[in-house]
Amino acid sequence: MASTQPTFASSVVHAVGQVSTANANRDGTGTITTVYTVDNSGGAIVDLVRVVATGTTTAGMVRIYLNDGSNTRMVKEITVDAVTASGTVPADSSAWVPIGDLILEDAHSIRASTENAEEFNVFVFGRLL
Repeated sequence: MASTQPTFASSVVHAVGQVSTANANRDGTGTITTVYTVDNSGGAIVDLVRVVATGTTTAGMVRIYLNDGSNTRMVKEITVDAVTASGTVPADSSAWVPIGDLILEDAHSIRASTENAEEFNVFVFGRLL
């Protein structure tokens, strides 16, 4: 008899990395920060990537990459707006929700870089398979 109980992921993923070194490359080279790497857990699904500036920003991009253990490929560019952050003006922030399931296998990782030399926290939210 088929189970009527829903199947949930075994554990949530919440990882954060910080990027701040300017890197205009889109080809996976240059300074790129590893934000999250799947351990030997059987894989993970990425549900959301959030990028939050820590201060004032100029117009540019934060780039999100997938690494399969050998190759790094850009998967998303997230627009950064010019914002003078203050006590009454929030710093720039954006979120990316992948369309469909973004599934990472063991040893695969999410990486990030910033076009301009400005500091961003990059959060990855998801679940282990």
